[in-house]
Amino acid sequence: MKVVFPVWVAVSALLVLFPIYLIFMVSFAPGIALFGERPDLFITDPTLQWWQDVIEGGDLVPPLIKSLVVATVTTILAIVIASPAAYVISRMRPALRYTIVIGLLVTRMFPEFAIGISVATRFSSLGLVDTYLGVILAHLIGALPFIAWILVGTFETVPRDLEEAAAIDGASRLGSLVRVVFPLALPGIAVASLFVWLYSWNEFLYARLLTTTQNTLPLQVFQAIDRGSNQEMATVAAVLTLPILFVVYFLQRYLRPGALAGAVKG
Repeated sequence: MKVVFPVWVAVSALLVLFPIYLIFMVSFAPGIALFGERPDLFITDPTLQWWQDVIEGGDLVPPLIKSLVVATVTTILAIVIASPAAYVISRMRPALRYTIVIGLLVTRMFPEFAIGISVATRFSSLGLVDTYLGVILAHLIGALPFIAWILVGTFETVPRDLEEAAAIDGASRLGSLVRVVFPLALPGIAVASLFVWLYSWNEFLYARLLTTTQNTLPLQVFQAIDRGSNQEMATVAAVLTLPILFVVYFLQRYLRPGALAGAVKG
């Protein structure tokens, strides 16, 4: 068993990382290295030609900025809206809490395309097509139930004894939330933020339905697949992947296991 587990971890990591390696390898590879008689898995003569072509083409920066703004604002709004709601749900009676949580999950079972058509029609009548606000609001439709479901479980792990102790020390309900509950729930909030950001960053359907001029980055990748070369497609996909790596690296510092260990004694 001691040998099987490390092997399983290594194989799993290889399966996850190898496609990412291929994307970046193709984006730096000269064409002959990939499409010759014997394609290479290791590039000995890398080139920046494809990155230069994509950047100088002028079609990459606006979609990149739009995707960054939409994903970041969507995440912030989702946390601000869902955190208080999830806390209240977590302090309800178990039967009522279970019913609400199931209801949150049920909302994610409907086909997103069917919902997206209705949302796009309504947003078009409100003048929200081709706007940042329209895409952000559409992303919140999918993000809020999911993040609330995650945060309900997070706040359930925060002992009520800590809130009562804070109240005895003179803290108000809001003060105990800000100073006690939310700091202890930070690992769960970080996980929820990561999922929401990734969902918004990679989301395609709403971006496609609500965009006619300025693309998001996933739409730009789709266009590169549709009309670009393999190297250009890989380069745009690499640009799509880079911010994900930075966000995961930034948030992983908050993923602290055992954050509540020893918080309540006796």
